[in-house]
Amino acid sequence: MKNNELHQRRLQATPRGIGVMCGFYAEKAENATLWDVEGNEVIDFAAGIAVLNTGHRHPKVMAAVEKQLQAFTHTAYQIVPYESYVSLAERINDRVPVDGPAKTAFFSTGAEAVENAVKIARAYTKRAGVITFGGGFHGRTFMTMALTGKVAPYKIGFGPFPGSIYHAQYPNALHGVSTEDALKSLERIFKADIAPDQVAAILLEPVQGEGGFNVAPADFMNALRKLCDNHGILLIVDEVQSGFARTGKLFATEYYDVKPDLITMAKSLAGGLPLSAVAGRAEVMDAPAPGGLGGTYAGNPLAVAAAHAVLDVIDEENLCERANHLGKHLVEVLTQAKAQCPYIADIRAQGSMVAVEFNDPSTGAPSPEFTKQVQDKALAAGVLLLSCGIYGNVIRFLYPLTIPEVQFRKALDIIHQSLTR
Repeated sequence: MKNNELHQRRLQATPRGIGVMCGFYAEKAENATLWDVEGNEVIDFAAGIAVLNTGHRHPKVMAAVEKQLQAFTHTAYQIVPYESYVSLAERINDRVPVDGPAKTAFFSTGAEAVENAVKIARAYTKRAGVITFGGGFHGRTFMTMALTGKVAPYKIGFGPFPGSIYHAQYPNALHGVSTEDALKSLERIFKADIAPDQVAAILLEPVQGEGGFNVAPADFMNALRKLCDNHGILLIVDEVQSGFARTGKLFATEYYDVKPDLITMAKSLAGGLPLSAVAGRAEVMDAPAPGGLGGTYAGNPLAVAAAHAVLDVIDEENLCERANHLGKHLVEVLTQAKAQCPYIADIRAQGSMVAVEFNDPSTGAPSPEFTKQVQDKALAAGVLLLSCGIYGNVIRFLYPLTIPEVQFRKALDIIHQSLTR
């Protein structure tokens, strides 16, 4: 089987709206390595878009799923429940950074988790409005498209979107948006669009994913918590991409003194299987009536088994500490490259949630063209990288945190060469 043959079949069989980045087709994978159908080997710094913090096919995850396969694969938790769902909720409740007792509900995708967080917030507050931020990404369903702060390619041709959704500015020093500017944009929304007593929730990513790995400043998070408390608004943090050791803590929110009311999570929760969750203060989580939350596949037992194994691996292999270790070395390489690469405008990092942003050195304008060049050079040399950012001028690094040290160093050499040659 050849990649080009599969490419032609894909064009005939699947719609163009499902964009595909790579021209090769996966045949097998192990930890941080992918092999295509022609036997070519690639170091995976994409990890299925931040899904594989514990790597491809971690032995403990595989063993947990295989054991569950021998028991049952589906009952629909809302029809016939099972202990593993309950015990996973208990484990997350013990570790999620919220005030007081917590409860957790499971779903299948990150978008589902975000939509259900909005449902819970509206049920609890009896309000409709939701404020989110430019550059944020929260999903591709109609509600989450409305919440997402990036038009292309996610919103083009799909409107109109659900109402009562408003976008404020997210702090971004490189682009001239201070914490004060972002807070003023919230005040403008309260003056021009919706009164604060009609807002159910303020939703944000503590580290924007698709937006470019922009890290929320501590003073901004503190101000949001105070603002929410003053107006009876719930604070929701979207940790779909930043969760499960990627940033050097189980949740990025743990870097702040602030405690949110609700947290959404997905991606690396189940090591490659589809599982998401909403966790939050127990009284808030209990607001929807019985039957108001759920889904046929929500909390699938195979994915739940995988998630138990993922939490074990994070603890046993010290992946939070390893995220900090790997991220530090990557930042060092990027900083060295900056001296020879005038296109590098900014390097941002929290643990192993690392990104580099490129601007044209002569104009200062975002340079998606140079970003693509770096991406192409790295892939030609055997490292798969993802871009992101509103302007498509950011490369994000999402290697498995379990990547072997020798392989990681090899990838860093390739990245350095791709930036400087």
